[in-house]
Amino acid sequence: MSIRTSNRPDQDGSEPYQPRHAAGRSVDSSPSPAQPTASTHATAVSEHETVANTHSTDSTDSTNSTDSTDSTDSTDSTDSTDAEGHGQHLGLALTVISAAQLMVVLDGTIVNIALPHVQSALHFTPANLSWVVNAYTLAFGGLLLLGGRLGDLLGRRRMFTIGVLLFAAASLAGGLAQSEGLLLAARVVQGVGAAIASPTALSLITTTFPAGPPRNRAFGVYAAMSGAGAAVGLILGGALTEVNWRLTFFINVPIGLLVAFLAPRYLAESERQHGAFDIPGALTATFGLSSLVYGLTHAATAVQKWQDPVTIGAIAAGVALLIAFVAIEYRSKHPLLPFRILADRNRGTSFAVMLLIGAGLFAMFYFLGLYIQQVLGYSPLKTGFAFLPFSAGIIVSAQIASQLVSRVDPRWISGPGAVLAAVGMWGFSRLTIDSTYAGGLLPWVLVLSIGMGLTFVPMTLTAVAGVAKDDSGVGSAVLNTMQQVGGSLGLATLSTVFANNFGDKARELQRSLAAQVRLGQVDPAQAKQLGSRLALQAQTFGSTQAFLVAAGMILAAALITVLGLNIRHQRLAADGAAPAVA
Repeated sequence: MSIRTSNRPDQDGSEPYQPRHAAGRSVDSSPSPAQPTASTHATAVSEHETVANTHSTDSTDSTNSTDSTDSTDSTDSTDSTDAEGHGQHLGLALTVISAAQLMVVLDGTIVNIALPHVQSALHFTPANLSWVVNAYTLAFGGLLLLGGRLGDLLGRRRMFTIGVLLFAAASLAGGLAQSEGLLLAARVVQGVGAAIASPTALSLITTTFPAGPPRNRAFGVYAAMSGAGAAVGLILGGALTEVNWRLTFFINVPIGLLVAFLAPRYLAESERQHGAFDIPGALTATFGLSSLVYGLTHAATAVQKWQDPVTIGAIAAGVALLIAFVAIEYRSKHPLLPFRILADRNRGTSFAVMLLIGAGLFAMFYFLGLYIQQVLGYSPLKTGFAFLPFSAGIIVSAQIASQLVSRVDPRWISGPGAVLAAVGMWGFSRLTIDSTYAGGLLPWVLVLSIGMGLTFVPMTLTAVAGVAKDDSGVGSAVLNTMQQVGGSLGLATLSTVFANNFGDKARELQRSLAAQVRLGQVDPAQAKQLGSRLALQAQTFGSTQAFLVAAGMILAAALITVLGLNIRHQRLAADGAAPAVA
């Protein structure tokens, strides 16, 4: 058993501590025979001064000391020049990483607006249409852990580039698809590419940017891309759909090719770690989550709801596979999910919070998108622009959070942020069929976006804080997995809440209308015209109930944050390398 220790024993972080110049640029502090370190230089100078003070007559020693000092000074100067050049590329490196993350997150929503056109062109049934979204999110969330492990073992920049290219190629295939099966296959491959690119992108930030303000700013941009990308996807989805729905897939191709071209030029390759691939773990995790989501989704349409045999069987199979996943990971010498990643209190809290936040965020885009188009009657493009304030709010608040996190403990940023987000989600539960965008929707969109931005940045930092360098890839993957799995499970659960309340309300309204017709209070011809309005009322009621449950989920996340997080902002500002046991 080997133990890796920090260069600063008093700190506990993700990588060896790197001293920074005044400009905030990192200097390589790892000792090597060919490159003396700053501590070597200090020792040499100290020895030289001691010899001078004692008036040593040993000219050889004096010469050697002088040579050592000169050599070290020369090396120090070279290091400073290298750091200057490296610092100039940090902005471009962040642009490359953020562009890839924006592409991956954007695709989670850009296709949503195009779904009616996809259904018409490729003859999807209503039941199968939902799998255009589910095929992507399940492959993405189920394989994220394997994607992080691939980055650790084969090189993060290499796997980042491969993931982006795979995503771009699958996007091209999806845009060219002429059948239901081909499109679903392309969506699965897109999810695989995203599962490789996304966790390696986050870990590249950890290894590229020095701890403290530079890394905090980088995470702020990354979090903004993660949150705002979903809303930007709705805007692009609306604009592209009005031209041709296939453009919602083709848009990813030039972005992916450009990112793959720039990555080897501005991103440094990570050191390859030793280990093996946990294929049984990846399969049981992916199929377990897929089965669980299928069962939750099926409950929304089955006649017997939760008592339906297919629903019970799918959920039971999913739980069994996930239990098998835990058993496999416990016994594996090279686990896909090392339990030491979850052992830390702050990381465990961060993962749980992101699971709940993901559920709420997915619900907002799904149900609010339907409400705006079907109840308010907005066009696809106008619907996309209706989400623009959400993009602006989350970008601004994410940048504010990245500045606060170096001065305020994370739980006092994320906790109030989650409360604010819960209030925004609760506001959506007050919507009616007669609500307007400006008065009934926009204020709550802004409140939710500000709360989400304040929550994302500290949660991203605390989720990877203290992770050993060897585990930074899988640690980042767990964070992304929680968001995707939370979104999939949350949307499946809330869809069932929506369907049950929609059905109950529709039957109630129909009975009331039939009674009014019998009593002569409503003309039969008028009753037909009222039918569509009653359906919209039932839809709105079902959506508001889903929003109410989502608000409860986010409020629970706020409580977990305040009670569970105890990491101090000083530790995040000086994040060093945690001991790693191999």
